[in-house]
Amino acid sequence: MEWTRRGSRSTIDSMNHLEQLYRPSLAMLTDLYQLTMAYGYWKQDLAERESVFHLFFRKNPFEGGFSLACGLQTAIEFLEGFHFHADDLKYLASLTGADSKPLFDEAFLEYLGQLRLTCHIDAMPEGTAVYPHEPLVRVTGPILQCQLLETPLLNIINFQTLIATKAARICTAAEGDRVIEFGLRRAQGIDGSLSASRAAYIGGCSATSNVLAGKQFGIPVVGTHAHSWVMTFPSEREAFEIYAQAMPNNCVFLVDTYDTLEGVRTAVEIGRTLRKSGHEMLGIRLDSGDLAWLSIEARKILDDGGFPDASIVASNDLDERLIESLKYQGAKIDTWGVGTKLVTAFDQPALGGVYKLGAIRDEQGVWQYRIKLSEQSIKVSNPGILQVRRFEKPSEHRGDMIYNIEMHQELPTDVTMIDPADSTRRKHFDADSQSADLLVPIFRDGANVYSTPTLQEIRQHVTTQIQRTPKGVQRFDNPHSYPVGLEKSLYETKAAMILEARNRS
Repeated sequence: MEWTRRGSRSTIDSMNHLEQLYRPSLAMLTDLYQLTMAYGYWKQDLAERESVFHLFFRKNPFEGGFSLACGLQTAIEFLEGFHFHADDLKYLASLTGADSKPLFDEAFLEYLGQLRLTCHIDAMPEGTAVYPHEPLVRVTGPILQCQLLETPLLNIINFQTLIATKAARICTAAEGDRVIEFGLRRAQGIDGSLSASRAAYIGGCSATSNVLAGKQFGIPVVGTHAHSWVMTFPSEREAFEIYAQAMPNNCVFLVDTYDTLEGVRTAVEIGRTLRKSGHEMLGIRLDSGDLAWLSIEARKILDDGGFPDASIVASNDLDERLIESLKYQGAKIDTWGVGTKLVTAFDQPALGGVYKLGAIRDEQGVWQYRIKLSEQSIKVSNPGILQVRRFEKPSEHRGDMIYNIEMHQELPTDVTMIDPADSTRRKHFDADSQSADLLVPIFRDGANVYSTPTLQEIRQHVTTQIQRTPKGVQRFDNPHSYPVGLEKSLYETKAAMILEARNRS
């Protein structure tokens, strides 16, 4: 597969992946209320009022201790092609209100037709370890434009972040074994399957069964045969023989159609025939039964038969917890095919990311901070124009501090962050602390300024991030809470805004 370069983006065949699958612009991939709000801003002459929105989530998925940011490249492709087509405007013109009159003025639709993004967008690079309440994306620009980006950005970032995180957990459980994403047939539609394959690869999977994802993204593809192949022929032996003749360089035999261990013995016999012709049996696959015991017995048969290097691939509704259990039981599996529970994020099918207004300029051009209140403290948003500063030890992340860049163009050398849920929990970082901001420029004035890494570079970033994430944070059960807090002056601003709002109500 030839990798080529277009501008700052590494792609396959110099193509935008979204353009290969869909129309050039997906501006209509939105909720109607985004357009009705945009219409309201336009009618009130507020459309160009500068504002800041943040995309974040409130709780790590899967009761875990960390997440992996994912989906930025897809979001970039969406943003680069963002505009309303004539047929979009024609459709919007057909919408009517409760009085059967047009929902939108013709002049507003003309405005949309001429609209081009001018926003500044900052985001965390894909593969970055992230935590609740940290902005993964910050959008700054005319409020009408910022509002129109809410739904598509959440759609893209939420799902891919969820699946990348699930893949990272599964690969952690596999302890360095090969993990293959097998989920196409159970995925949430065509689009869901492609997004899941991409995110799973970023999260650590080695390959996919999804051939279209392989073509689109350059992900290695794998696959041999199914039970239907074995059942097509009079005997399992004949099925294996014919498959070996047809695909001598791709022989992983599915051995559990009838009697699993007999199937392994048959595979060994066919493997010897293959070897005589100059080819090697790659392995066997187990798809049912007691995977721990069967893999141990299969390993003995393979080793005794002269195939110590043959892989044992396992599938059958695997996830990180079942893999962890099989490892504990001494299973001799070295390749894990994970499908349904990965691509559907089976135990938590949505991340729950949100997109909230943090600040808006008044008529004099002064930033006015905004905060969303709630009876649930977890749903109270953070005001301001936010950035995340990560502090590190030589080999480990120490903590993340959310701060307001409008208050601090340059952070002081000594800083204190406060847990927003418990003001007595504070963490101090002195001048010698290593640190870096996590949100980086992606778009400036609507133009892409980001040098997009390749998938391989993103995967390496994931490896580094997980290595530097504290081990306690990576636990599946009762993970340690990674320190995330508000810079002291931001905490005080938020507290004052909450008090003022409560007093007004």
